[in-house]
Amino acid sequence: MTTLTDPPKESFRLSMLIYDTRYRSMTIQVVAMLGFMLLFAWLINNTAQNLHDLGKEPSFSFLADPAGYDINQRLIDYDSQSTHLRAAVIGFLNTILVAVMGCITATVLGVFIGVARLSKNWLIARIMTIYVETFRNVPVLLWIVFTMAILIETLPAPRAYKGVETGALVLTNRGVYVPEPLFTNSLGNLHFFAGSPARFDVSLDLIAVLIALAGGLIARHFINARAHRIQNVTGKRPKTWHINMAVVVLPVVAVLVALGFYLGYPQLKGFNFQGGIYMRNSLIALWLALSLYTAAFIAENVRAGILAISKGQTEAASALGLRPKRVMSLVILPQALRVIIPPLISQYLNLTKNSSLAIAVGYMDLTGTLMGITLNQTGRELETVLIGMLIYLTISLSISAVMNWYNNRVKLVER
Repeated sequence: MTTLTDPPKESFRLSMLIYDTRYRSMTIQVVAMLGFMLLFAWLINNTAQNLHDLGKEPSFSFLADPAGYDINQRLIDYDSQSTHLRAAVIGFLNTILVAVMGCITATVLGVFIGVARLSKNWLIARIMTIYVETFRNVPVLLWIVFTMAILIETLPAPRAYKGVETGALVLTNRGVYVPEPLFTNSLGNLHFFAGSPARFDVSLDLIAVLIALAGGLIARHFINARAHRIQNVTGKRPKTWHINMAVVVLPVVAVLVALGFYLGYPQLKGFNFQGGIYMRNSLIALWLALSLYTAAFIAENVRAGILAISKGQTEAASALGLRPKRVMSLVILPQALRVIIPPLISQYLNLTKNSSLAIAVGYMDLTGTLMGITLNQTGRELETVLIGMLIYLTISLSISAVMNWYNNRVKLVER
């Protein structure tokens, strides 16, 4: 009688790390990781030794020294005696300002142009095609310089407005002036880090308006949720647009009236305008050039997303009696978002990083302040570039996180 038994288990041997397929891939990964770590450690040690020999040990104490230079466009208080850290903060805020303005403008233009490229009107489709091909195939730096040149050469000097009645928007070859919000019953400012180099003020009037707006949006959410429940039960959705408008607009208007809101218009005094919000030509040129350039790429993403939707969706919506504009806004674009958003994230990141070309037109962003003048004055190239890289990395990762969250919210749910 034969007895069947399990074969004896093979004992582990070091040679199995190389010759056994069960362990070989792990061995290669561990060796590669150790090699990478040794290379990285050698680079760090070699850099530290070279800096020590040059008498330039890594230090960030220079951030507390006076900057000694002016910044022509800023969102918070700053003067030449402010620290390099505050100058870097000004540059960071200027970068964020251009990135936000550019992303919003490029998205609006890109969606419009992408839809227009699919128009049945031959002329409109061809014009949009020329726009896309023109902007995509010329370097963005040239567009920035070209836009700056147009603003300087075509817009009038401030003295041209002498004796002329100006409107709410004043265009000059030095910049653009728009009315600024003012309050007769202002609540003042909220001071953060008062007495320190990192001080900044936040308007309590702005906070009050934002609170009123946030409250209206929250109320609008509950109103829409109630309308959804009624629609699910009865099959009929009650009209809520007038209620939504009231709960969003009326609280904001009430706060503005209570604060005595009015607009302060720019006035020509001497050789330049005083008052109002001043946006330099460098900011306008950078914003327009980045927006128009990125809009061409976003338009192609939108066009690809729309073409990815089956024509049967359009035909079915049209069969229900929906007009073409409603078909596009209610049926096609919501489904196309799952195709549009992933490449749209890349375009937002590209626009943000391309804003570092601002130094070409004299706009003081993060590259111009921290990695430009501060680097040249202090000689701390390693520290300034490292801080700049970390800031840009943080901005890019934040944009990716927000857009990925939104992508998960709008993606189709499979059953």
